[in-house]
Amino acid sequence: MRLAVTGREGQVAASLVEAAQGRDDVEVIAVGRPVLDLSRPDTVFAALEAARPDIVVSAAAYTAVDQAEDEKDLAFAVNAAGAGKVAEAAARLGVPVIHLSTDYVFDGTKASAYVETDATAPLGVYGASKLAGEQAVAAANPRHLILRTAWAYSPFGKNFVKTMLRLSTDRDEISVVADQWGNPTSALDIADAILHAAARLRDHEDFTAFGIFHLVGSGETNWSGFARKILDTSRELGGPYARVRDIATVDYPAKARRPANSRLSTVKFASVFGWTAPHWRRSTEEIVSRLVLGATRQASIQLNQ
Repeated sequence: MRLAVTGREGQVAASLVEAAQGRDDVEVIAVGRPVLDLSRPDTVFAALEAARPDIVVSAAAYTAVDQAEDEKDLAFAVNAAGAGKVAEAAARLGVPVIHLSTDYVFDGTKASAYVETDATAPLGVYGASKLAGEQAVAAANPRHLILRTAWAYSPFGKNFVKTMLRLSTDRDEISVVADQWGNPTSALDIADAILHAAARLRDHEDFTAFGIFHLVGSGETNWSGFARKILDTSRELGGPYARVRDIATVDYPAKARRPANSRLSTVKFASVFGWTAPHWRRSTEEIVSRLVLGATRQASIQLNQ
């Protein structure tokens, strides 16, 4: 099975490439700028055609949530029009598309976890552009799997885990929002789920496997609880540590509003695909271990050179 994934520098693309290493049954081709640039629609089809995929994974996105408030046109060009072009290219190639979306399509006012049929109501430009992307993907390719995920982190790229570890190297205390709740999700787990689902999409013309699904880590927490787990794990491994101080969203002003409740139910994905993500605590331990022990090894190598 050959997957072409957009967004070569992104966490999911890097995780997919790693997940495919050493496997004989799957090959992942990461396609990114300048060959494929979602802000330049004319590049999309040729780049994907050259990859000769069985399935296209649409992971590239504009993700600067606050900056999007000032760059609405660019956010929509990439997340809506660009995503639609990727799905259209997949349709022209006769293959399914797996598209990554976000919890930010919801306003966060629901008291419990969101299900796929709940009404969408994005609070800002980023969420609105991703919702428009979902609609464009669905319209362009009937063989679509739209995966809404949230709070993604990994050993790759920029993410909350890396930020907490970096800040804790020179601070005794870090202030973290405690009134926003969600499901921390390892991009390594997302990659595993995508490969699991892709095999079914390739082998079966089963339309129960198409549509919108939620895909997040098991369990829930708030941002400060997530931060404590990251830093406690780091300390246990001999890495950097700082105390976490709970603050409210109003004490951490940002240009874009965030949903207070980002919890997503994954019952539908588990039912259709028979796959459930590990608990976020276990996956966090795995990622922090890789980052902390990797940094320790690197420092040791430099000292001995």
